Amino acid sequence: MRHNRFRYGAWRGGPDPLAPPYDVRAAVDQVGAEVLDGGSLRDALRNLLRNGPDGGRGLDDLLARARRLRREAMRRGDLDGAVTRAQQLLDQAVATERDALSALEGDDARFAEAQLANLPRSTSKAVSELSEYNWTSPEARALYEQILDQLRNEVLGQRFQGMKEALQDPAMQERMREMLQDLNALLGKHARGENTDDAFAQFMAQHGDFFPEQPGTVEELIDALARRAAAGERLLRSLSPQQREELQALMEQSLGSLAGEMAALTDNLRALRPDLNWGRGERVRGQRDLGYGEAAGALEEIGDLDDLLDQLGQEHPGATLDDVDVEAVERQLGRSAADDLRRLRELEQQLRRQGWVTRGADGLTLSPKALRRLGGTALRTVFADLSAGRKGQHDLRDAGAAGELTGASRRWQYGDEQPIDVVRTIGNAVRRQATGGTAVLPIGLDVEDFEIAETERRVSAAVALCVDLSFSMMADGRWGPMKQAALALSHLVATRFPQDALQIIGFGRYATKLSVEELAAVEPDYVQGTNLQHALMLAGRHLRRHPGSDPVVLVVTDGEPTAHLLDDGTSYFHWPSTRETVTSTVHEVDQLTRYGAVLNMFMLGEDPGLRRFVDAIAQRSGGRVFTPEAGDLGRYVVSDYIRARRGRRG
Repeated sequence: MRHNRFRYGAWRGGPDPLAPPYDVRAAVDQVGAEVLDGGSLRDALRNLLRNGPDGGRGLDDLLARARRLRREAMRRGDLDGAVTRAQQLLDQAVATERDALSALEGDDARFAEAQLANLPRSTSKAVSELSEYNWTSPEARALYEQILDQLRNEVLGQRFQGMKEALQDPAMQERMREMLQDLNALLGKHARGENTDDAFAQFMAQHGDFFPEQPGTVEELIDALARRAAAGERLLRSLSPQQREELQALMEQSLGSLAGEMAALTDNLRALRPDLNWGRGERVRGQRDLGYGEAAGALEEIGDLDDLLDQLGQEHPGATLDDVDVEAVERQLGRSAADDLRRLRELEQQLRRQGWVTRGADGLTLSPKALRRLGGTALRTVFADLSAGRKGQHDLRDAGAAGELTGASRRWQYGDEQPIDVVRTIGNAVRRQATGGTAVLPIGLDVEDFEIAETERRVSAAVALCVDLSFSMMADGRWGPMKQAALALSHLVATRFPQDALQIIGFGRYATKLSVEELAAVEPDYVQGTNLQHALMLAGRHLRRHPGSDPVVLVVTDGEPTAHLLDDGTSYFHWPSTRETVTSTVHEVDQLTRYGAVLNMFMLGEDPGLRRFVDAIAQRSGGRVFTPEAGDLGRYVVSDYIRARRGRRG
């Protein structure tokens, strides 16, 4: 018996066929990099899908292709081609008939010539008047009959795809009349809310050859027919009043007994799909005269592209990529565009499925999991700039919030939060079971087996980071460094010093407490005002909620205070700063100083007024003033926090 031998190894035939279409973590990092660079979180998530991750094709590329195709469709030709062609055939028929009459003698020939000479200038009226004319020339008669036959076939062929050739058979025209009657009856039942499953199945069994696309439900049938009917109505609206009147009259003559059923079908479809664009005309221009079918087809394509542009734009609230019709993308833009959309959909779904983003009323936003990754990125960036030494201890592993290990252990008691000593706990369980003569695997644990590792008490700190949210921070390129510093500090506290209590406070005309999620999404305050007094007031409340911790206040700002709270809680703004604003702010500084808080200022920019103010505050409170470049802000803030939290209060 022959045995097959297989060897497995790394794939070397190009891109990994089993790899996901995008690196989800890299996509999250791409968003984080834009946020840390000062960008809006909402815009960063939007740009991820619009531009595509890692330079791939995104929604903007699909939008550009759809707009290009729409421009090409708008230059396809003259929409009045159906009337123009009818006029040309009529002129040829009349000229051919006159040539035939000129070779004949008698009053009948002269009377016929007079009839032709006095035809109305309107093409449709002339065609109608000649309906009873007794043609002398068979060639002229054929040209005349071609006018209505060609228009009828184009109209019905446009409404019912694939029927243009079938309509050459006179028997098919009678079947067409029966189909239209049954179709209008089916749509009437559907509009009244009746169950049409059986009626639809019977209709398709009898008339399915009229619909080569083979719709599976009544809704699919209505969608296909309504799009084409709307394109026909838009064609009429795109013509001048005179052209519209001519075409409508010619269509009624060409359809004959089918005209009433076709009008009823249009009314039914308009009622069932009122959301389609039935009434707007388009200014389609070009060098070539388009027949009815070509013109309506161009307008149907333009309508589909308009819908596609709206879906790809993702402008409406709560929009997701699931709203985009993949089949429409493939139909209009091609298979590769549909594949690009599927990959973007998969990326959005994976971001949600893996917990990197959440969807709220305002759209996508980063989840706490992603914000932790963003904070870690910010912290690594900051620590990359720090010199080697004690400041590198962020990579160490410690005992947790309780403090550093002492090497001793004791029995666990209810309420203990120290880490469990695993080795001694397992040893206790083994000895207990061995003493009882029942030591078997696996070892079972009991409550009295547990021991905890004793740790030294660690000094905790209550930290208030006050960050300026005024528009000048964005205008002068300080928004990104400010976010990076705040996120880095937040991540450092959460991971290395969880016993510390950090509160981030943003201030503009008013001050407000910010969570990490709100900090990542916060955008500049376009209302004038720098209310440091309110920020320090909130900082004081935060410090007093943690009386056993060292109080630390860090302030990042690029302007002197220009607003303060009045007694009624409203904010008063005036530039330049008033005495009342400065006095109110200094009062909060004194309150913090008496409480024993470390108050350090990080001054961005070289504003002389701000320089005088922060120097005075530092001298009054015993704090320090830092004047870092914007790019060094994170390093300064984190370093000062580590220094300040070592414990001033003993």
